[in-house]
Parts: sequence; C-alpha cells; structure tokens
Amino acid sequence: MLHWYAISTKPHQERLAEANLQKLGLETFCPLLKEHRIIRRKPQTTVNPLFPGYMFARFNLDSHYRAVMYARGVRRVVSFGPEPAIVDAGMIEAIKSRLHEGYLLAPVQQFKPGQLVRILNGPLHGLEAVFEKTMTGSQRAVILLRALSYQARAVVDLRHIANL
Repeated sequence: MLHWYAISTKPHQERLAEANLQKLGLETFCPLLKEHRIIRRKPQTTVNPLFPGYMFARFNLDSHYRAVMYARGVRRVVSFGPEPAIVDAGMIEAIKSRLHEGYLLAPVQQFKPGQLVRILNGPLHGLEAVFEKTMTGSQRAVILLRALSYQARAVVDLRHIANL
C-alpha cells in the first residue's frame, strides 16, 4: 500500500535526496518557499525548502524502505516509535493546493518600522506599541511598548498585532 512519509535529509540536500528518490520511481514532494528578502542591503528573491531538512515521499514501505534509507541525501525516514510515521495525504494535498507557480509565497510584511500597532491577544492585550522589526525566519515581531514615560522592547507573534 502506498503512503506518504516524511523524509529527513542531510543538511541542505533536500534536492539531491528528491532527485535520487525520483530515480527509484517514487513520487516525491519538497515544497519550496519563495520570499522577497533584503540581503546585504539589496532586495533579492530566495527559494528555500518550506521545511528545511525534510521532504515527503510516497512509497510502499515493504518494498522500498531499504532503498529510501540508503538513497544519497537521505538521513532517515521520520518515525515515531519503531514504525515510520505515515503523513496524511490530505495534508500533502492542502500544501499542494496553496502552491502558486510551483512555490508557496511568503506573506508580504504588513507593518513598517515606526508604525503604531495594537496588541490583540496575549498578556499584553490592548496595549499600544511601535513596530520595530520582524524577526528573521519566524512569525514574530519586535515592538516597543509605550507605557507612561517608559519604553520596553517585547517580542510578540505577528498574528497578535494590528494596525492602529
């Protein structure tokens, strides 16, 4: 029976592992994230795996497990306990449905440095703050809290702040 499995790859070898598994005739999926970033003060578009160090492959465990484990670029098949973990096909399809021209697009930053924001959730709910920056590689932001004559930096989830 064919199931999807998560494959842990060697560092930065997702594409090599994917190519080698495809040579075995297996269906693979390594979702890529396209982001617009500023690198060395220049705007650039980068394409990286959505899940660095991981990809997905669909195969019959009984007949392909050994070949998958020894494919170049593969570290291991992700397991919980003694058995490899089956990935729900619905999750794979949900990710595929969000692809745009073969890539997932990173959300455009909605806040600008110096912009006033309000915290919507969490222990700081209702407070006003000044947006400072997003933290690279995460969905969090650094903000300056404004309370009386005191300013303090805080790190909050981007989903928990809104424009004023």
